[in-house]
Amino acid sequence: MSEDFQMGAIAATRAMRTVFPATPLLKNEHLSERYGAEIYLKREDLSPVRSYKLRGAFNAMRKLIPQHQVFVCASAGNHAQGVAFMCSHFGVRGVIFMPVTTPKQKIQKTKMFGGDNIEVRLVGDYFDQTLASAQEFCAQEGAYFLSPFDDDNVIEGQASVAVEIEDQLGRVPDHIILPVGGGGLSAGTRAFFGDRLAYTYVEPVGAPSLGAALDNGAPTDVSPIDSFVDGAAVAKLGMRTFEKLKDAQRSDVVHLEEDRICVSIIEMLNVEGIVLEPAGALSIEALGEVADKIKGKTVVCVTSGGNFDFERLPEVKERAQRYAGLIKYFILRLPQRPGALKDFLGLLGPHDNITRFEYMKKSARNFGSVLIGIETNAQGNFPALFTSLDDAGFTYTDITNDETLAQFVI
Repeated sequence: MSEDFQMGAIAATRAMRTVFPATPLLKNEHLSERYGAEIYLKREDLSPVRSYKLRGAFNAMRKLIPQHQVFVCASAGNHAQGVAFMCSHFGVRGVIFMPVTTPKQKIQKTKMFGGDNIEVRLVGDYFDQTLASAQEFCAQEGAYFLSPFDDDNVIEGQASVAVEIEDQLGRVPDHIILPVGGGGLSAGTRAFFGDRLAYTYVEPVGAPSLGAALDNGAPTDVSPIDSFVDGAAVAKLGMRTFEKLKDAQRSDVVHLEEDRICVSIIEMLNVEGIVLEPAGALSIEALGEVADKIKGKTVVCVTSGGNFDFERLPEVKERAQRYAGLIKYFILRLPQRPGALKDFLGLLGPHDNITRFEYMKKSARNFGSVLIGIETNAQGNFPALFTSLDDAGFTYTDITNDETLAQFVI
């Protein structure tokens, strides 16, 4: 742990108080009871831009102004909003490059935070194209490219999360759980706390950038990645962030399936009324991976963001049910005769509900292929249903976990 870094993070935190208050550190009784520990949530989803990203943007700008008056970033999400917010605060110009495919809601929020101080440029179908355009613009215009994570000032700014945790708790917690994308938050937190506590770093299975970097001794491109957990879907850990994380224990890195993360999103919304984006729910879902280690301990989960588009809610609910084994999709070969459908319906249990029924095609003169979606209230109901289908002579294919096929028909 570097004393200079500590002092820098503390100074950055104090300076932030002129712009926004500390985000709450709240004990969660529901999670504490479940895991037999004192579970606190560091609510970065309650910052002015609903994520911690404005911290790094603030710290970088306060140090680089007046040498730089134009700041550029490439982002389709939280970093763009943080940069926009701070450009408006400092009264400097911001040029924010976003992919053409960025949802309108994110574009509008970025413009709202930045106002007249920013310009949004939609470039490229993929982020790599957007990034290249942003960097080319910087080279031509002499503007400062503000990385979302691989920047020393940004890392120091993100460390303010750790400063606030220690201040609010009155001590260092026993264990902290951190979501990882490019590594800015986790690098800053580790650099500030050092070895004073235990760590768990959480990544989505579809973007294991920290795990790959530790395995290979250097940042490693893990493309192609799954972008569902967009706030943590980074193909390559930053070089500067890796320098602060390279001594992390590989056993402290956990990977969670994207569908599994949806379970915590739904639970926190329904039980606690807390709106979290997928990356923001990573640390909470990871509690299940360290349950034996944290009993009786004080644990902080950083809920890194709450920029959730509610148009995604049906997909998130379905993915959560799919992970929990409460919904399945299969293609049924249904005989084309009177009473065949009635025979099938008679095999359903009292808690089995058809959520999707669609004729796909006639595979033969006497048979038709049907896409069936069934939701139930207990995972154990499906084996009984499939046994009944087998005994009745129905032919079917379970496509629930066939990602290639499911993306076309579900």
